[in-house]
Amino acid sequence: MPRAHRRSTATVLTALAVLATLTLAAPVAEADDDDPSAPPGSVTTSPPPEVDPNSPGLKLADGATLAAAKVLDIKSVVEDMGGEERRVDTSETVTFALQAEVLFPKDSSKLNPEARSRIQAIADEIKAQKATNVRVFGFTDNLGSYAHGLTLSKNRAEVVHDELAAGLGADVTFQVRGYSEDYPIADNSSEQGRRKNRRVEVTFQKGT
Repeated sequence: MPRAHRRSTATVLTALAVLATLTLAAPVAEADDDDPSAPPGSVTTSPPPEVDPNSPGLKLADGATLAAAKVLDIKSVVEDMGGEERRVDTSETVTFALQAEVLFPKDSSKLNPEARSRIQAIADEIKAQKATNVRVFGFTDNLGSYAHGLTLSKNRAEVVHDELAAGLGADVTFQVRGYSEDYPIADNSSEQGRRKNRRVEVTFQKGT
């Protein structure tokens, strides 16, 4: 093989090996609890670069084998017919999301009479799972100012926290935050979407 052609082939293989290394080592950023860019527990990923699956640099070496497959997580989502309450189960956590309308009057952080029974049901599940760390996060839609939404979402989260804490005792610790219009779960351009975004989420670990 001519020397120039051998150098060209080596350069191509080296580039493919570097690309494979970068692809396999693409980082997953977990939310920072101290100054979160997303609610704690979520992860953000960047789209992976395009890779040629037929590239020789991505093939297993002779005699190498793949590790056994693992199931990383399974998510179950159950929502009632009106969408007022949603439960999300993963292998590690349970999250209840309650629309603000079923808990509070419009633009208020005072509980509706029927709200306490819904919150008590969540407290019962926390007890059943023997969870000791609970996150209570409030969210609003994008109407009104961001500052007003931040205050309202935090106040609503604190009210739900107070109700939960009254029935759970001192053994349970809480994170309580308001996020205003950040992290919508639906399109804010329609009232149906805004209703879903006005919510309080309660998340806790599953029992072992």
